Amino acid sequence: MIQSIMRRRLPLGCVEDIDRHGNVRIYYRAKGAKKVRLRGTPWTPEFMVAYEAARSGAPKAAQAGTTVGTWRWLCTKYFGECADYKLLDPRTRHVRRLVLEATFKEPVAPGSPRFFRDMPLSKMTADAIEVLRDRKLAFPEAANARVKAIRQVFKFGVLKKHAQFNPARDVPYIRTGSSGYHTWTIDEVRQFEKYHPVGSKARLAFALLLFTGQRRADIVRFGKQHVKEERLSFTQHKGRNRKPKRLVLPLLPSLRALIDASPTGDLTFLVNEFGKPFSDAGFGNKFRAWCNEAGLRHCTAHGLRKAGAVIAANNGATSRQLMALFGWDSIRMAELYTRQADQRRLAENAMHLIEPDDLFANEGKLYPNKG
Repeated sequence: MIQSIMRRRLPLGCVEDIDRHGNVRIYYRAKGAKKVRLRGTPWTPEFMVAYEAARSGAPKAAQAGTTVGTWRWLCTKYFGECADYKLLDPRTRHVRRLVLEATFKEPVAPGSPRFFRDMPLSKMTADAIEVLRDRKLAFPEAANARVKAIRQVFKFGVLKKHAQFNPARDVPYIRTGSSGYHTWTIDEVRQFEKYHPVGSKARLAFALLLFTGQRRADIVRFGKQHVKEERLSFTQHKGRNRKPKRLVLPLLPSLRALIDASPTGDLTFLVNEFGKPFSDAGFGNKFRAWCNEAGLRHCTAHGLRKAGAVIAANNGATSRQLMALFGWDSIRMAELYTRQADQRRLAENAMHLIEPDDLFANEGKLYPNKG
């Protein structure tokens, strides 16, 4: 009974397995096909991209007899020769491949015996790519992932003179109206702190996320060796192969106090029940469980990073300061937070100006009679 309730919280076709170490793993299982492991938190955009790729039945067998100059041929060249693709994190590379291979089995038109895998590159127009995008309209994040992946393949193709131009550049992303991961509120922060006391592993993980502003892939790797003279020095895990970003952040006294009050590992502050460092996915599952225990099922580790940016912006941090704290290359991301904070401050200072001085004159009438 418990298992059936849990599985109803997963997308259709997904099941949970527990490995010999007690870690929960999620797989997509279709009848007659090998099960596919899905990483990440269920229902998040990243998870749904991998889910849709697995659900589409991306082929895994060697592609014998691929015709030169076709869509599958170009993708195969991209997988084998593109330096940017090879420098992606293994997990990102895996998802990218699933997304692209899923397009191979898409029919050119409903019921057509012809498939996109055999389509000549000359016919891979913007209209054709829109068709591939719109096949995933029910899952906008998956649709946009297709467009992004196809853009990268054609970018490589143009560079290597396999294609004359990049038609995917003219295909826009679908506007989802979503702001992404839920941003924790102050009340939710307090609720987590109330449930998980100082000295617990959950509270330490929470503090590392909130008080460094870094991603889960970074905080699971933080350890004593990264701290010198009360400064945290590290290279962000995301993009470390293509565009390494080195950060040096002051270690806040409140975070130092929590670290000192918590049990830690030798090489990493956070360790699992076996005394070993968490994997990225393993930590994601564990933090999901900690949030659930605190009654915060809609909150995530990444949402806590967003909360830190909101708090800093509301406290007066500039766009450049946010870029330095969170490791963003583009000022556009930082300005999303500073604009919201500026709007709030300006509105608070100006709201009284909208009210006429004599609003309640003449026995409560909205405006006085001047004739």
